Amino acid sequence: MSETTTTGFSIKAAGLFLVLPLVLFLLAVFFVPLAGMLRLSIEDRDLSSVMPLTAEAIKRWDGTGLPAPAVYDAVALDLMAAKKTRTAGVAARRLNYDTPSLRTVITATVRSLPETAGTGTDWAAELPVIDPAWGRPEIWQAIARARGPWSDFYLLSAFDLRRDPAGRLHAARDEGGLYVDVLIRTFTIAFTVTVICIVLALPAAFLLMSTGAGVSSLLMIVLLLPLWTSVLVRSAAWMVILQKNGLINTLLINIGLIGQPLELIYNRTGVLIALTHILLPYAVLPILGAMRNVPRNQTLAANSLGAGPLRTFFSVYLPQILPGISAGGLLVFILSLGYYITPLLLGGAGDQLLPYYIAFNTTQTVNWGLAAALGSVLLAATFLLYAAYIRLVGVQRIGLG
Repeated sequence: MSETTTTGFSIKAAGLFLVLPLVLFLLAVFFVPLAGMLRLSIEDRDLSSVMPLTAEAIKRWDGTGLPAPAVYDAVALDLMAAKKTRTAGVAARRLNYDTPSLRTVITATVRSLPETAGTGTDWAAELPVIDPAWGRPEIWQAIARARGPWSDFYLLSAFDLRRDPAGRLHAARDEGGLYVDVLIRTFTIAFTVTVICIVLALPAAFLLMSTGAGVSSLLMIVLLLPLWTSVLVRSAAWMVILQKNGLINTLLINIGLIGQPLELIYNRTGVLIALTHILLPYAVLPILGAMRNVPRNQTLAANSLGAGPLRTFFSVYLPQILPGISAGGLLVFILSLGYYITPLLLGGAGDQLLPYYIAFNTTQTVNWGLAAALGSVLLAATFLLYAAYIRLVGVQRIGLG
């Protein structure tokens, strides 16, 4: 092996050794949690962990009518065992996700069951006496859908979809579905904030580029100030400013523009104002970088050839700053998709974004599967937007090719 080859190999090995800590860090704090979230969105082991005999026995049921007596026996044995270990609530909670009335059925049945099964007990006759729901196919269909260990139940629930007993998909809006509306609302608010930020960022970036060094530095500090402040503090400050007797309403009333205070908080207006303030720097900085890379002599040349300001802007200037605009818009859009505190404090019940429902399913209903499915939707949206950005701008122009 030549000395040149050995040296090249040593440099590559040293480079890999230096990169290894970063790779391990990303693996531990990024890829492993994402993989866990994706697994939770399709994993469905709650019922089978508490009622393993039932999950196994109901596999042989064809989904029509009522199951065989052996399935009733398995339910009774499983629920009596769960009564001793006090784990029946896990199965009841999972079935309640599918059909809200089933938590009551499971709980009442567990209370009515004896500690041990009697010899020769006909559970196919006894269970419907304890609760008539055991004599109807609906509860068995719910158990069959929840038997696990994997299912698309949570992912479908994130789009307000359900499967009927025959396995066909149908909309579940009449059964309490709301997540499609939440998804539309989340993307609508994110898109609106993105448009507002881009519209405000263009003149702001041009001003930063055009002024002297001292003024530009001062304006940059003002622009970046939101990034140096806690999200909770910023949102609380906007609550004070936007309330009925806050700074904005007081000023408008004093100068005579309005007679009554405006409703600027606990609605969509407050959410848009606060998110725009928080995310504006993420739009300005990429656009400012793109503007600084445009040679001034190009616009001067266009003017000397007879192009007016609008023609120069749209034909010469705008195409060259488009990567900065698209990068800023992508950053703002993706970041606004994940905001939780600001809409919670400043928005009303109809202004909460998808992260609110992820937190709600995690902390209130303890529905980790649905929370993971909703998180997976946001993750997929992020990847799709990034892919669209690369397709629009080009790999070479963002330094990946």
